[in-house]
Amino acid sequence: MEAQSKEREAMQLIAEADRKVKYSQSFLGALFGGSSKLEEACEMYTRAGNMFKMVKNWNAAGNAFCQAARFHLQAQNKHDAASNYIDASSTFKKTDPNDAINCLATAIEIFTDMGRFTIAAKHHITIAEICETELMDVDKAVAHYEQAADYYKAEESNSLANKCLLNVASRAAQIEQYSKAIELYEQVATSCMDNALLKFGAREYFFKAALCHFCMDPLNGKALLEAHDEQNVDAFTKAVKEFDSVSRLDQWLTTMLLRIKKTIEPEEAEGLC
Repeated sequence: MEAQSKEREAMQLIAEADRKVKYSQSFLGALFGGSSKLEEACEMYTRAGNMFKMVKNWNAAGNAFCQAARFHLQAQNKHDAASNYIDASSTFKKTDPNDAINCLATAIEIFTDMGRFTIAAKHHITIAEICETELMDVDKAVAHYEQAADYYKAEESNSLANKCLLNVASRAAQIEQYSKAIELYEQVATSCMDNALLKFGAREYFFKAALCHFCMDPLNGKALLEAHDEQNVDAFTKAVKEFDSVSRLDQWLTTMLLRIKKTIEPEEAEGLC
């Protein structure tokens, strides 16, 4: 009962906001403070959006936030417009990932137009995560991680840029784009070498680059795992287990090591780790 009451109240706010917008666009509105009516309408759309969220009417909430955003843009309130598009994205994500992405993309356009590249980068990462987890579109996710890295670099946020590049490298290796993965892992590892706090991580990234070399061409990485050069699957498995006892293997490492093992003895590729 309370939910129905909230929804009715939200719909009444939408109707009142629509009337204020219509007045602001009329001849009388142009003469007698139509802009203030537009601001009032934006506030009402936002309040309605929050009420729709409370009763989990996600589409109605998203549409209300989008209305507020559009009229904030009309009034040149860019920051408020971008905030409304982000709110809309969070609600549309419950029902339609593509609508969520479209709202974030519009918010990103506004932020970049304002020169807010760090915030734009953050939302590119959010889009990448939606593409990967909801749409299963790795290529699109990679494109957004790369764009985020470019924006972070432009703002001299190199550590955040490197995190994005590592995401790109990981996905590139998973879809067997080993050359790209190697280039990025080595690039990040080299940059870490110049920072005393990040130096330790360089070894991990060089190691991952070497694994990619193995997957692409075993001869390029033979110094890393002597067992591979000897074509000794037992020695390779033992070496992997010893590594796992020191540093637990994540899904990425397990996938790469399985691919390497298959080049040693394909028929015994199952059972690693």
